[in-house]
Amino acid sequence: MASKDSFGARADLEVGGTTYEIFRVGAVEGSARLPFTHKVLLENLLRTEDGANVTADQIRSLGSWDPSAEPSEEIQFSPARVIMQDFTGVPCVVDLATMREAMKDLGGDPAKINPLAPAELVIDHSVIADHFASPEAVGLNVELEYERNRERYQFLRWGQTAFDEFKVVPPSTGIVHQVNIEALARVVMVRGGQAYPDTCVGTDSHTTMVNGLGVLGWGVGGIEAEAAMLGQPVSMLIPRVVGFKLSGQAPEGTTATDLVLTITEMLRKHGVVGKFVEFYGEGVSAVPLANRATIGNMSPEYGSTVAIFPIDDETLRYLELTGRTAEQVALVEAYTKAQGLWHDAANEPVYSEYLELDLGTVVPSLAGPKRPQDRVILSEAKTRFAEALPAYTSEPARTATFTIDGEEVTIGHGAVTIAAITSCTNTSNPSVMVGAALLAKKAVEKGLTRKPWVKTTLAPGSKVVTDYYDKAGLTPYLEKMGFDLVGYGCTTCIGNSGPLPEEVSAAVNAEDLAVSAVLSGNRNFEGRINPDIKMNYLASPPLVVAYAIAGTMDIDIINEPLGTDQDGDPVFLRDIWPSPAEVQSTVDQCIDAEMFTSRYADVFAGDAKWQSLPTPTGDTFAWDAESTYVRKPPYFDGMPASPAPVVDFDGARVLAKLGDSVTTDHISPAGNIKAGTPAATYLTEHGVERKDFNSYGSRRGNHEVMIRGTFANIRLRNQLLDGVEGGYTRDFTQADAPQTFIYDAAQSYAAAGIPLVILAGKEYGSGSSRDWAAKGTALLGVKVVIAESYERIHRSNLIGMGVLPLQFPAGETADSLGLDGTETYSVTGITALNEGRTPTTVAVQAAKADGSVVAFDAVVRIDTPGEADYYRNGGILQYVLRSLVA
Repeated sequence: MASKDSFGARADLEVGGTTYEIFRVGAVEGSARLPFTHKVLLENLLRTEDGANVTADQIRSLGSWDPSAEPSEEIQFSPARVIMQDFTGVPCVVDLATMREAMKDLGGDPAKINPLAPAELVIDHSVIADHFASPEAVGLNVELEYERNRERYQFLRWGQTAFDEFKVVPPSTGIVHQVNIEALARVVMVRGGQAYPDTCVGTDSHTTMVNGLGVLGWGVGGIEAEAAMLGQPVSMLIPRVVGFKLSGQAPEGTTATDLVLTITEMLRKHGVVGKFVEFYGEGVSAVPLANRATIGNMSPEYGSTVAIFPIDDETLRYLELTGRTAEQVALVEAYTKAQGLWHDAANEPVYSEYLELDLGTVVPSLAGPKRPQDRVILSEAKTRFAEALPAYTSEPARTATFTIDGEEVTIGHGAVTIAAITSCTNTSNPSVMVGAALLAKKAVEKGLTRKPWVKTTLAPGSKVVTDYYDKAGLTPYLEKMGFDLVGYGCTTCIGNSGPLPEEVSAAVNAEDLAVSAVLSGNRNFEGRINPDIKMNYLASPPLVVAYAIAGTMDIDIINEPLGTDQDGDPVFLRDIWPSPAEVQSTVDQCIDAEMFTSRYADVFAGDAKWQSLPTPTGDTFAWDAESTYVRKPPYFDGMPASPAPVVDFDGARVLAKLGDSVTTDHISPAGNIKAGTPAATYLTEHGVERKDFNSYGSRRGNHEVMIRGTFANIRLRNQLLDGVEGGYTRDFTQADAPQTFIYDAAQSYAAAGIPLVILAGKEYGSGSSRDWAAKGTALLGVKVVIAESYERIHRSNLIGMGVLPLQFPAGETADSLGLDGTETYSVTGITALNEGRTPTTVAVQAAKADGSVVAFDAVVRIDTPGEADYYRNGGILQYVLRSLVA
């Protein structure tokens, strides 16, 4: 639809003999002082102004934005494209396929269910590091990946043919965020003769990695991504922007990881949840693009919506290096300069809040043992490990002795049992990847090797990494250290670490040791990396190699030797740490644009294995009733053409009472499917052998598996039970309210017609943008969540699934109100939505067994009119479907 162009912003831009239609940001009064992000949003509104969803008043509000005000003005943002990974993307395609059938049932045209903007899915989350430390590891892991995921892959191939504007990057290509910055990101889009900023939403919270390229994008739940694909704008309040000024130069010996862990700690401390972070100042030019991408990637770890760098010469250099065409690079430069999107350190925009970092103050760091923001200065790592240990064991001297690879070894608490170079955070960054390989080379030359109990894995984010390793002659040294290639994918960071060697696992569990993982990832939450491992540390790739040599966290890695050389002399970390000059020289000599252009020349085609998969055809998908991977979900079963009225809730019971910082990893099914759990029982009943259970992530297209794994994390602590960890609760439908699986209790409540409530603390739903955290919650029968505060994406996703998010009154908690979760709850006042009003608060009453009642007014966290529409319709997909039918 053509823009109404109330501000006369439409203009022509000629670049290299081609003329593009653009919408000039400068046409709006006040735009020159705006932050980079808000100029991008302003262009978006100018181009999509229709007088209904996007109005001239909204455009004026953004132009006259008050940086000091609390967000209150709603705008409708239309992302240029959607990016997905396969764990979160498969349910999106499942839902689109289901919507086509529902559209048909409601008398509409199924072809209307089609992505209206480019949607690209990268298969990167399915490879598991079962095999490691051998040249055959990658081939064996890929074979297993195809065996386990054949149904899903065939389904995605169907989607690629059935839906326009939907493309799939096949397995063994790379990690979604790295493929995004290296190949898919346009920086400036061209469609229909128009040039405009590349913007995106993605079904992974680390979509923000593309912020390093100056692309405005962030993670959303799969639910919101589906709506965006179907042309629904993202409803948002104009956010506050934190200006983060950079100055100085990073000291020798520090890495991008050290910088990002420092920034993560600073921004967590400052408080940036729901805000945009924008980097500016003289120091920006000193930050290489790969480091910018690393910083942007970690945005979810400090809680901001985005963490963006403006566009400058460094952006253009990266586009040239990664093989973008000369025409595209010229367009990016011309367009961004014309629109005031080019970085000018001399002209500072206005910001809501300000932070500053002298890059020269950064020191080598880790983060752990369970949160990314818990930075540990490397020189203090041994001390901080000792301080953390009592939380994991009451017997600090415990050890285990066993034989592995013909050698008798003894390990204790803190033994490093996984050392993984993994995840998009660092594997896109040549400086740290080359640094790790050079450290491995120096270690091998000194006669050092990994400890035999350490599972070592290398999972780069792109095939370009192995190309430059090979060209530099560094691959053999990594392999000698046990860092053989295990696959191109996320692996360890998302729980796909694969099992520990049997001897190690048995010893760890027999003695209940608190052992560690060291990984170059972005997530180290409890229970995420491996079920045998309690303590997890984030580190740069060179430090991952160093800790594989040390074999323990109980070492002063700066001052104690890692081992001895051939002559029996001690070897210290400083002896094998590569200099910045060595790293840069290798990068300069061994990485060129041809590597990128050849690897990405036909990125959607895939190898022979992918191309030989039989592919279903047709506009609607032929569901296989026997499939345990892809099943038609029940979201639209019996859905009327018009929504039923919103109702209050009465007689509700608490399914779980949870504490602070409960993440979507605690809620959403992830990692291995443990024997004896409801999900395992379901698979067994459907003829699946235990060895073929695969992971929850791989079975995200089957709602039956996913609801059985919701709230089933082995580290979840439901306060309805005393000291019990895992997916358990009390079933109040039975007289003595026995302990049972959360899924089984939910089935009992459903049979009795009892709605369910979740009570929670601060930062409920922080972590990855996991749609199943909301989908599973809704399908278990939860109608209301009452928390002290929410993570942005999860709160939005709850509404998107028809679950009401409420907040305790300011300063109050479940405990301060005397709630223990055994009460019966009623919620009244939400029916005001039926009159077109969104109530500020609703009345909650919690009746105790002794007849007493706790009453309070809970804050309604439906924050925008768009969210109110979604909730009235029972969810975002129902809203979109009804809109398309109408």
